[in-house]
Amino acid sequence: MWFSAAHFAPTLSERQRQNTWRTPQPWCEAQATTISYQGKRLLNFASNDYLGLAHHPDIKQAAIKALRVAGVGSTSAALVCGQSHYHAALEERLATFMGKPKALLFSSGYTANLAVLSTLLNAKHALFQDRLNHASLLEGGLHSGAYFRRYRHGDMAHLEQLLKRQEKPTLVATDGVFSMDGDIAPLPALLQLCQQYNALLYVDDAHGFGVLGAQGRGIAEHFGVPFASLPLTMVTLGKALGVSGAAVVGDEHLIDYLQQFAKPYIFTTAMSPVMAAAALRALELIQEEPWRREKATTLARYFHQEAVRMGYTMAPSNTPIQPLIVGTNGAALHLSHWLFERGVLATAIRPPTVPLGTARLRFTITAAHSRAEVDTLLSLLAQAAATQGVAKAR
Repeated sequence: MWFSAAHFAPTLSERQRQNTWRTPQPWCEAQATTISYQGKRLLNFASNDYLGLAHHPDIKQAAIKALRVAGVGSTSAALVCGQSHYHAALEERLATFMGKPKALLFSSGYTANLAVLSTLLNAKHALFQDRLNHASLLEGGLHSGAYFRRYRHGDMAHLEQLLKRQEKPTLVATDGVFSMDGDIAPLPALLQLCQQYNALLYVDDAHGFGVLGAQGRGIAEHFGVPFASLPLTMVTLGKALGVSGAAVVGDEHLIDYLQQFAKPYIFTTAMSPVMAAAALRALELIQEEPWRREKATTLARYFHQEAVRMGYTMAPSNTPIQPLIVGTNGAALHLSHWLFERGVLATAIRPPTVPLGTARLRFTITAAHSRAEVDTLLSLLAQAAATQGVAKAR
């Protein structure tokens, strides 16, 4: 039988042989910068809680208050009875914050990207994406049925070649900050090309929202690009805001179309009202406390400079995402385990998440980390460079 254990065994065995087998490690307690596994307290450098808001007392209180009023779950899809006043208020405030007419909430960024691409596109359209885009954008493109090609990472000349040859209505999709490399998409150049060739630009700003820009409005604010020139942007609430969920923010007709026709929105239980209430307070805090962005960026740059000075190969990132490239899957797993045994959590990222030969440890430096905690990590990396033979992966 095709679904027997014997059918799947070779593929599963091959994944183990290639050191790409992945297993979740359930934690039992987490604080701002530490996490507990099986009674072992670890410094956490793997979280996407860039601004250190996941444990903020104000956000916890907002969640507790909503829990008492609205219960735990939304209990329904938004268009049935799952849309609370917390959801409505969050959509309104996100739209205002991002300088756009409307926003639409989703349970995750993955769902939002699937919804946008599979709803707006079909076989009559073309879709071009950066080669290093998040898997949700790639999956959404495949599901859309559109003519789909990927341009070389950040290569605007390659993108223009594709646009020149295309006669179908076209959408260009890009990450704002690339999640495994930490670099930033060339938004002004992307906009110029999309305007020149009459293409719709869709930006997944999951890792830029809350982090980039003076007010945390993301990649557009970072580059000084008018919000009016971005028709559609996806932002997540589970990274810089420290909660969960996502939203697509954009022009009114596009948001209305998604609300009426996007199956991943229509047929999915709405995000918890508790998370919506928590996100409302988090949205206020990223504006009230800009020092969080400044601290995360300063610490990340310090970490990057020191790691390079030791001889490590670091991706060219100026964001809290700081990938240390070691090359092979085995080397990444070895260094991750070595750090784990010494009290640091840094997850090994391997193919197919990243290209072959670029296995890495993806460190994230957050506003919650202290200089002393970053120095602890650097001290361990110095020891590893001296004793484990992992620094010369150039």
